[in-house]
Amino acid sequence: MKYIFITGGVVSSLGKGLTSGALGALLETRNLKVRIQKFDPYLNVDPGTMSPFQHGEVYVLDDGAETDLDLGHYERFTHGHLSRFNNLTSGQIYEHVLQKERRGDYLGKTVQVIPHVTNEIKERMYAAGKDVDVLITEIGGTVGDIEGLPFLEALRQFSLEVGKENVLFIHVTLLPYLKAAGELKTKPSQQSVAKLREIGIQPDILVCRTEKPMTDDMRVKLSMFCNVEQRAVIEERDVEHSIYELPLMLAEEGMDELIVKKLGIDAPESNIEPWRTIVRRLVSPTGGECKVAVVGKYIDLQDAYKSIYESLAHAGVGNDCAVKVLRVDSEDVERLGAEKLLKDVDGILIPGGFGDRGIEGKILAAKYARENNIPYFGICLGMQIAVIEYARDVLGLKGANSTEFNESTPYPVITIMDEQKQIVDKGATMRLGAYECKLAKGTLSYAAYGKEIISERHRHRFEFNNDYRDALVKAGLRIAGINPKRDLVEIVEVSNHPWMVGVQFHPEFQSKPSKPHPLFCAFVGQALKRAKSAKGPQA
Repeated sequence: MKYIFITGGVVSSLGKGLTSGALGALLETRNLKVRIQKFDPYLNVDPGTMSPFQHGEVYVLDDGAETDLDLGHYERFTHGHLSRFNNLTSGQIYEHVLQKERRGDYLGKTVQVIPHVTNEIKERMYAAGKDVDVLITEIGGTVGDIEGLPFLEALRQFSLEVGKENVLFIHVTLLPYLKAAGELKTKPSQQSVAKLREIGIQPDILVCRTEKPMTDDMRVKLSMFCNVEQRAVIEERDVEHSIYELPLMLAEEGMDELIVKKLGIDAPESNIEPWRTIVRRLVSPTGGECKVAVVGKYIDLQDAYKSIYESLAHAGVGNDCAVKVLRVDSEDVERLGAEKLLKDVDGILIPGGFGDRGIEGKILAAKYARENNIPYFGICLGMQIAVIEYARDVLGLKGANSTEFNESTPYPVITIMDEQKQIVDKGATMRLGAYECKLAKGTLSYAAYGKEIISERHRHRFEFNNDYRDALVKAGLRIAGINPKRDLVEIVEVSNHPWMVGVQFHPEFQSKPSKPHPLFCAFVGQALKRAKSAKGPQA
């Protein structure tokens, strides 16, 4: 069993998660079984109650865990199956320690960070590493952060317990470019490594994030001052086109070869060709281009709809086409109208979300897609928006709405789930995780999946109100998928439309560049068809 720990220095948001995912992908090309996990030093039990402005999207796993968005990178880059045990926070650690203290597990002892907190962290590492060849653990935050010190101390102890020959420390650091000086600077990285060594951890590999190419002199200097082999100073430049170039970049730097040698792993040579194919389709697609509008209220945030954007890119790979994403603020649609903002798009996607801000703009976008035969994909809230719009404008239920946005609506076509009505706590209380869905044959969804029973991940409190089901179906709304255990409507389709599909679940959480999600593929395929038909026969 081999362990790789990835830390970060100088600044946050360096891309440790992407580096971890790309490294996992690279080791998998050598037929190694890899699992990746994230340790976050913040005191929240999980990111489920955090605002997208603070944290980006919340990524949901099969077992219902609300986790850090980096776990999305791990699952997209690798084949490892992740669970709630692969995202650990300080909040979880302290909660568990205090529960033990109240039960009397530490009876007679003073409970301290060392050894009680560090022991909890180490126990999680031992448990998470079963049945894999390599366990990669990313430590959130930056070296020197107060809240991260117990995690780093636990890593130091852990490396001694399992043997240093079985542990590899990788430190991701920044080489800032000073325009006035016209050069990259190594001093911040030297200081970052010095801080790590004070804690008792000597990095084995230094991954240098940089905008400009490194010089040989820089490698020599970093090697000398950071006590790292020169060949272990890895350049990681900003990718030119896509994050999926990263495994190729690290392979060119010889990182996988370096790791297997340092850890003494007997592994076959790397087969990187599948990643070359993926990147080729992303960079130079041969099947044309389509434009998809993502209509939401967190459009200006880089990571709020991270999995949505990645899934659209994967669908581009699946269709061998370029997907140009147009980010449209739903409040702008309310203010300026759908025609002005959406008239040139080939597809409209409305993602999940909470709260009533921008809702009417999303409803206008759904109406525009329906009336103009533009392919439409509604996810979670986007599905509910499609139902509200259809009830208002086709069935004629003026004022139809969700009770989330208007508790006194005369027509609550979307309502809170029965099991949610008495819940007070906000954290981890929604309908979360994977649930089965039975598809109706002859539907667009069945055509996309090619099978009757599917399993998808959920994160919601409100649902389709079955009291309005018969009336909506008679008006032309097709029920394409239901949860068989509780008759919950999971998928709706507009029957007299080329491709208008709304799903209550989150398919973006199960899409990979090597295996694009079937619904995203079908949606982008229809958008591409529309784009080509608009160009005429020559397309």
